[in-house]
Amino acid sequence: MYPDLSYFFHDLLGTPADNWLSIFKTFGVFLVLAILSAAFILQRELKRKAQLGVFEPEKVRIELNKPPKPMEIASSGIWGFLLGYKLAYALLNFTALKADAAEVLLSTAGHWPAGLLLGAAFAGYRYWDGNRKAKSGGKAVVQHLYPHDRIGEITMIAALSGVIGAKFFAVIEDIPALLADPLGTLLSGGGLAIYGGLIFGFLFVALYLKRKNIPIVPVLDAVAPALIIAYGVGRLGCHFSGDGDWGIVNAAPVPVWWFLPDWAWAYDYPHNVLRRGVEIAGCEMKYCTRLSPPVYPTPIYETAMAFGIGGLLLGLRKAAAGYPGILFFLYLTLNGVERFFIEKVRINEVYELGGLGYTQAQLIAIALFLIGLGGAVFVYRRHR
Repeated sequence: MYPDLSYFFHDLLGTPADNWLSIFKTFGVFLVLAILSAAFILQRELKRKAQLGVFEPEKVRIELNKPPKPMEIASSGIWGFLLGYKLAYALLNFTALKADAAEVLLSTAGHWPAGLLLGAAFAGYRYWDGNRKAKSGGKAVVQHLYPHDRIGEITMIAALSGVIGAKFFAVIEDIPALLADPLGTLLSGGGLAIYGGLIFGFLFVALYLKRKNIPIVPVLDAVAPALIIAYGVGRLGCHFSGDGDWGIVNAAPVPVWWFLPDWAWAYDYPHNVLRRGVEIAGCEMKYCTRLSPPVYPTPIYETAMAFGIGGLLLGLRKAAAGYPGILFFLYLTLNGVERFFIEKVRINEVYELGGLGYTQAQLIAIALFLIGLGGAVFVYRRHR
C-alpha cells in the first residue's frame, strides 16, 4: 500500500520512503484524479448534447481591457494573502506537513508577515496589469456560451460543495468526536462520506444551473456516467492508501472457483495510512502495520462495479435519447443497489431501525434506489 507517494516511488525506483514526497498523500492524488475524470467525461457529454441541439447558447457580452474594479483588486489581495499565509507556514513546519498535510493546510495557523506581503504583491500586480491593458482601449465582444464552456465553474462548485457535504455527513456520524473537539474534527483532513458529497454537490450545481437558465435534466443525464466513473477512481484512492474503507474480516480460504488474484479475495493492507493492525517484521518506515486477519478489499469491488455501471450508462446514451432524465434515474437505481449490498461486507457503524440493522450508507442507498426506480418509470411512461 502507498499512504503517500514516497512509498510508491520506493517500490517503483527504490528511493527512500518518508521523504519529501510524503506531503503528497495517495488518497488526495486520487481525489484530484476523480474530479478531473468527472470533469472530462461531463464536458464531452455536454458538448455532444450541444451538437445535437439539446442546449441553446447564452449570449454573453464581455468587456475587455477595462480598468480593474476595487473588488477585483481586493479579491486578488485576499488570494495572495491566503497563499502566503499558509505556504510559508507549511514550509516552516515541513515535518508536520509530511506527517499530515491536511491538518497543516486546513488549520487556522499561518504566517502573517508572508501573507500580508504576498497579498499586497497580488493586489499591486492586479492594479498595475489592469491599468496597463486599459491604456490600449476598451472594447466589448459577444460570446455564445454553451454549458460545456462553463465546465470549470461547474467542476469548482461541485468539488467545493462536495467536500463540504462529505465532511458534514462524516461528522454527524460521530457526534461524540465533534463534541469532544469541535474545531479539530471540522478542520481535520480525514473523514469523508461519499453520499454527503454527492447530495451537496447536486444541490449547489442545480442552483448554479438554474441561475444560468441551463436546463437541468439533460445535464443530469450527462453527469450520470461522469459521477459513477469518478466514484470508481476515488475508491482506488481508498484501496491504495488503505484509508479504512475496507471490508469485514475474511478468514475463509480462497474458493476453487475464484479466478482473480488471491489478494482480491482477502487482503491485509500493508503500510495502510491508518497504521492499524500488527507490526510488519523488519519494517523501519513510518507506516509499518498490516491487518491480521485479512479483510475483503471492498474498494476494489466498488471500483469494478462503478466502471461497469459507467460503461453501461455510456452504452445506453443513444437508446435513452428519447427519454430525458432516465439515465440519471438509472444511475441512482444501480448506485443504490451497488452500495446497499457492498455494505454487507464493509465496516461501518450500524443503526437500529425497525428491529433491523442498517448503516447510514444503506439507508441513503435505499432512498436512492426508490427515487431512481420511481423516476425511471415516470420518465418512461411520460415519453413512451
